[in-house]
Amino acid sequence: MTSSRLVVPPTVRATLFSHARAGVGDGPREVCGILAGERGIGDDDDADRVTEIHRVTNVADTPRVAYELDPAETLATIETIEETGKDVIGFYHSHPDTPARPSAADEAQATWTGYVYCIVSPTEDAVRAWRWTGERFDALDVVDAADTA
Repeated sequence: MTSSRLVVPPTVRATLFSHARAGVGDGPREVCGILAGERGIGDDDDADRVTEIHRVTNVADTPRVAYELDPAETLATIETIEETGKDVIGFYHSHPDTPARPSAADEAQATWTGYVYCIVSPTEDAVRAWRWTGERFDALDVVDAADTA
């Protein structure tokens, strides 16, 4: 069973918004990175927990409307996350001036089956997440750490 919730503590949420807002001021452009923490597959409360984010450079040709994580930076970041004993939860990117929901391009580029794809919209003040099934995105409930009791 895969988890249906994503726990994002307020400090991590604030960091996501800070990164997304920096992208608005730079063009605007989509920003992106990797979510790290603890995967909840098979645990009692069925939740993935994000404990930190790792920014990765967006190398897309059209960063205003697309993102592509720098491949070398992504690999190095994943290795660092795993070396510290954390799990890769998934990936995040921003939509600087569109709603926080997957676009057709987001769906076409999704490749990590079972992982979380999080979208941050600074204009909506929203953090939303989905799990890629290999065929579609399934919506996840995004909750604060304080709301998990």
